[in-house]
Amino acid sequence: MQQLRRLGTGIGWRPEIAEAVERMPGIDWVEAVAENVCPGHVPESLLRLRERGVTVVPHGVSLGLGGADRPDASRLAALAERAEALGSPLVTEHIAFVRAGGPLTASPLLEAGHLLPVPRTRDALDVLCANVRAAQAALPVPLAVENIAALISWPGEEMTEGQFLYDLADRTGVHLLIDVANLHTNHVNRGEDPSKALDELPVEAIAYVHVAGGFERDGVWHDSHAHPVPEPVLGILADLASRVAPPGVLLERDENFPEPAELERELAAIRRTVTRARARATVGAGTRGGVTYAPTPPKAITGDGVVPDAGTAGRPEHAAAAPVEVPTGAEDAARQRLALAQAALLSALVAGTPAPEGFDRVRLGVQARALAAKRADVVAKVAPELPEILAEVYRPAFLAYAQGHPMSGGYRRDALDFAEHLLLAGLPESAETRLLREWWLERSGPAPLSRRPGARLARATLRVLLGR
Repeated sequence: MQQLRRLGTGIGWRPEIAEAVERMPGIDWVEAVAENVCPGHVPESLLRLRERGVTVVPHGVSLGLGGADRPDASRLAALAERAEALGSPLVTEHIAFVRAGGPLTASPLLEAGHLLPVPRTRDALDVLCANVRAAQAALPVPLAVENIAALISWPGEEMTEGQFLYDLADRTGVHLLIDVANLHTNHVNRGEDPSKALDELPVEAIAYVHVAGGFERDGVWHDSHAHPVPEPVLGILADLASRVAPPGVLLERDENFPEPAELERELAAIRRTVTRARARATVGAGTRGGVTYAPTPPKAITGDGVVPDAGTAGRPEHAAAAPVEVPTGAEDAARQRLALAQAALLSALVAGTPAPEGFDRVRLGVQARALAAKRADVVAKVAPELPEILAEVYRPAFLAYAQGHPMSGGYRRDALDFAEHLLLAGLPESAETRLLREWWLERSGPAPLSRRPGARLARATLRVLLGR
């Protein structure tokens, strides 16, 4: 595994706080959402940070390495281009699937617009390892992949999160981006023990760490990236830092930005947490009776209750000792099985089809509503004219639209499809309807075809007359 440079303390760079980030003391590096950076037009703020020696890392959100399909070559090329444009020492992505369906399932391709968990099964691991290797081969710098937060659990999982990540790193040599906020989310939502996950992780593979805030509602933790970092998340960060000095730690905030002073206080709390945990770890590795000793490494107890010997402590019993190559035929079969499972789940979440067997239907409903709400929020950012034109009608109208219209071409296409849907629904003529029609026409060209045959005939006749 290639040794990565130490990054230090950083913050997620977002356009809304770009100026504040430039003025913040002690910022060693920043992370920018890769899809929001155009290689030919890198934001001036990022260029100024780079000139000062601040490292910039592109963080991808749309590759879908955990999906059943092989990574899209154009998306990989775009990620590589951004790494080179930013002079980055590495790039990062997520262990998640973001789309499903298509040729492998002979069904329409569906977009989640969100990072969804992969099942922790051997099929999913085989596919993920193959996809990670393909990404590593296409990228000019090392890759690190992030554990995600989830509201739902897959039935019939064969591994814990720590075991899954251990095997992934062991088989591919990929680095890990550990999000301690996501470990907390999965503790609340899925009952998973963060400390156990850290016990099982290959800490030497950690490239850096994410820290973020969220909120709890009705027993569900929402990883919002829009709230202050809570104490339990800092506690997990301290647990991790007591085991290894993290090469980098980064504060994520995506919206609801506070005053810069508040962000600086959160960064200071993160630094204190890591410093104190490392100091305690150093004291623990002191001397006893003149003999130098180190804390006993955590022991992984296998499924049979056997404690491995010192040479394999921390290694899950099923972890491969050397890279595992899956035969092509077996990999194709695994992709097929994974594709069907992921398509069924995503269809239930965004297209209203029945919940696949074994899933918690209540949690699926919570996830489905969260996905629709996120779509509405992102479309409002991508096309801010829509909530301006529709005012208080926008959100309920979009949520009603989302129930029967899965996203299939990204958020900009989603905004256009939503406006077209409203226009074809026969809205009463008003100033708002005229503005909506003008907005749609400016971005889509010819007006959408009406579902009423008489209206289509009238429009065709008018075009003929105008043509003459």
